[in-house]
Amino acid sequence: MSITKHNWTKEEIIAIYNKPLMDLLFEASTIHREHHDPNVVQVSTLVSIKTGGCSEDCGYCPQAARYNTGVEGNNLMSVNQVKEQAIQAKSGGSSRVCMGAAWRNVKDGPEFDQVLEMVRTINKMDMEVCCTLGMITENQAQRLAEAGLYAYNHNLDTSEDYYKEVISTRGFEDRLQTIENVRKTSVTVCSGGIIGMGESIDDRAGMLVALSTLNPQPESVPINALVAVEGTPMENEKPVEIWEMIRMVATTRIVMPETQVRLSAGRMNMSREGQAMCFFAGANSIFAGDKLLTTPNPDVNEDMKMFDLLGLKPQKPFTKKSQRPTVEAVDSQFEALGEKPKWSRPNHIIEKNLEASVKGK
Repeated sequence: MSITKHNWTKEEIIAIYNKPLMDLLFEASTIHREHHDPNVVQVSTLVSIKTGGCSEDCGYCPQAARYNTGVEGNNLMSVNQVKEQAIQAKSGGSSRVCMGAAWRNVKDGPEFDQVLEMVRTINKMDMEVCCTLGMITENQAQRLAEAGLYAYNHNLDTSEDYYKEVISTRGFEDRLQTIENVRKTSVTVCSGGIIGMGESIDDRAGMLVALSTLNPQPESVPINALVAVEGTPMENEKPVEIWEMIRMVATTRIVMPETQVRLSAGRMNMSREGQAMCFFAGANSIFAGDKLLTTPNPDVNEDMKMFDLLGLKPQKPFTKKSQRPTVEAVDSQFEALGEKPKWSRPNHIIEKNLEASVKGK
């Protein structure tokens, strides 16, 4: 059984990434089989509970208010609307609902209280619940844990060095602080990144160094291929080749053997054969449904056909970690503190982000 290592260097990870493909696949698949059932894939459904209007300048994101991308924004969904989405997701084979809100950070108040009620509702449906809401404090993480949250997603996006070329409105250290705040609770961590943003292999390795040296390592690591959306600063980036995705998945599997590696955004451009190679290389989770927040995603029926062809089975909920009981709001040990944390705003100039902002006005 391979041992989880927490002191990977960038040089070691680059050497793994650049191995002859057949050697890389063999090593990754062997490690995958040591720690996971190779014929089981966890299926999640991503629901955008609050879309658009975000104040950040993330170069890849069509939800940034400063870019003209044609995304129609909506206010926070109701608890009943989210419950209906969760019912559909469960009937389609999903064991987890991931709720995303286009916020910079969580703010105490009625909207966060509403999100907590969404978490309680879905947890009572015996489904895993994940949230991605931006930066959160330790107290907010504790309140989510009480409500029954299974996982919190907060992607690092890329390496610390290249992060400065992607986002200027928040700092890399805030990402790490949010993960640390989540780690102080019983909630699992979901954190990964995006390839195809113009980064180098060094940057891809740097991101994996940052993730793998966390102790414990994230229980879930999404690997996204950039979906270049017109109007964003990255609209002209070339599509990620499937071989890059396979290498990234395989390297992630070797470096983080116990983690669930999520084959996330960009699957619309992948053939079934390409996805099958990603599963062989160690991916064991996907997002189902026709949309990932605002970008297209394969239809759930198509995914189930692919599962049948490959002999894959959806993972049952709470396989990796037991379900948390739901604590109702009236019984909560934690209350809103009205915190106003000083999350960083580097605000350095990223020329392509600035140009896209001006163009979007």
